[in-house]
Amino acid sequence: MDMKAFVIPQRAMGYGLVLFAAILWGVSGATAQYLFASARFSPEWLVVIRLLISGILLLTFLTMTHKEVPIWAIWKDRRDRMRLILFGLAGLLGVQYTYFAAIDASNAATATVLQYVAPTLVVLFLAVRGKKWPGIRELVAVALSFVGTLLLVTSGNLDQLSISQAALFWGISSAVALAFYTIQPSSLLSRWGSPLIIGWGMVIGGIGFSFIHAPWDVEGRITAPTLLAVVFIILFGTLIAFTCYLESLKYIRPAETSILASAEPLTAAVLSVIWLHVPFGLVEWIATCCILGTVFILSIEKKRWG
Repeated sequence: MDMKAFVIPQRAMGYGLVLFAAILWGVSGATAQYLFASARFSPEWLVVIRLLISGILLLTFLTMTHKEVPIWAIWKDRRDRMRLILFGLAGLLGVQYTYFAAIDASNAATATVLQYVAPTLVVLFLAVRGKKWPGIRELVAVALSFVGTLLLVTSGNLDQLSISQAALFWGISSAVALAFYTIQPSSLLSRWGSPLIIGWGMVIGGIGFSFIHAPWDVEGRITAPTLLAVVFIILFGTLIAFTCYLESLKYIRPAETSILASAEPLTAAVLSVIWLHVPFGLVEWIATCCILGTVFILSIEKKRWG
């Protein structure tokens, strides 16, 4: 029997890895909503414990499997050290806390979809920094993102919000934090690689947030199901998901990973509706499609737009 017939093509491997990561992130968001709503866990405790344990595990994994990666070397360069601390506190911690706070104030579906406004914010920031008017595809993406956000937060009734002001604030803050997370560490990533930067970023964010909420100060009902949910968020929703996503970049282009990662909000939305019985009507689904459409548009080659 020819064993070569069972070898998975590289592109298929890349697609599978990023889809698996996106689904895990979506499930993680819905699981966090379950912990907040049913077991009264606080976003603060879940964020600090997730960052600390995931960061330590990721750095340990790097030390054991990539002995050529000097995990402490980054601290010798003052400029990289300061950038890394900023990324850990404002980037990773910012993304994690605002996202979980948005889930706590609304639901996983709404929080995740609002977070996907981030690519549009990145486009606008780069246009302002480069002092260059956005092109056609960027303008279409901005328009779609605006319409989708408006529909999502009003359910089509423009006279009032359909979500709380806290949910809107944390949802948009999550998008801003994700945009910063995307732009700020570019020089660090090119020099040190994603796993090392993310691992240290998690540890730094977790240590920094420990001064606000101690990891041993557990809030919520500890039972077998809730403990399993926390373990799932740490291992599968963080460590394994990030590893799969980064591994997928070896096989497919970043633009393709961006499109396939859109499975995250779709997974969060479907699970919120089926598992957690969150009301998500036609208008909300249209809004989701609008916002996710921006990811597809921004991933298309510029030459196709003329």
